[in-house]
Amino acid sequence: FRRVLFRSDLQLNGYKGVDFNADDLSLDRMRRACAAVRADGGGRMLATVITDRLDAMAARIARLAEFHAADADIRAVMAGIHVEGPFINGGPGYVGAHPAPHVMPASPAAAARLLDAGGGLVRLLTLAPECDEGLATVRFLAREGVCVSAGHCDPSRELLARAVDAGLSAFTHLGNGCPLSLHRHDNIISRVLALDGLKFVMVIADGVHVPPWVLASWIRQIGIDRTVAVTDGTAAAGMPPGRYTLGGREVIVASDGAAWSPDRSHLVGSTATPADIGRILRDAVGLSAADSDRLTTLNPARMIGGSP
Repeated sequence: FRRVLFRSDLQLNGYKGVDFNADDLSLDRMRRACAAVRADGGGRMLATVITDRLDAMAARIARLAEFHAADADIRAVMAGIHVEGPFINGGPGYVGAHPAPHVMPASPAAAARLLDAGGGLVRLLTLAPECDEGLATVRFLAREGVCVSAGHCDPSRELLARAVDAGLSAFTHLGNGCPLSLHRHDNIISRVLALDGLKFVMVIADGVHVPPWVLASWIRQIGIDRTVAVTDGTAAAGMPPGRYTLGGREVIVASDGAAWSPDRSHLVGSTATPADIGRILRDAVGLSAADSDRLTTLNPARMIGGSP
């Protein structure tokens, strides 16, 4: 147990030069990425598919499911699929690194198409409650046994609470997927921190997306048992400065290890490895080894109903 520092990464878009959203992703490249995750101190992960045309997303999800069925080494690492989008808020800042032209309102029919493509492997889906009329998609996904998480969103406190009652159980990467300028009191970060009903809150613990001192403050408020640390890693994870891709879009890794859009208007995932996350949580955030393990091993497994 102590030997593996990071066992469940619920948001991994790619790894060590391999983009899980690439249309030419091969079985061999997926196998190499999974082996690299293990070699770098990781274990179980959810391969993450982000916003694109619905047919493109379904094809990528189906391809990942095919690889999962075909290879035992991939199955040993890939616990399932996280669908992030396309049912998110397309407004400036909230859309983040997702391509705004492909953002769409949520519907049970569209969500079902993505679930069907995964053949039971979609374990987590991130959406914006304000883009789900009547919260019908949240209810549908919860009935299907999928963990529903809010993210890239700006619901009111009242709507967020109603979404929890409808089956929303988590929040995706708090403090990211939102504009740099927010109302100083009534904003999505404060609303999430004030809401006790959410079972889990995910944070990107790479030391770049959220300053470690801010992360420490949030963890104290959320609680050790409800916080889940993710990498939000991309093909640039564990790689040197250079140019990489996320779903065909360019990612620039600067000399400090931050991954940016070409115009440097927003971050595009992270370059963090599993070992990096464990180190940052302990050395920069100040968690004990036991609490770091809880955020990176036990809580992620609890969130998607699995074992560490």
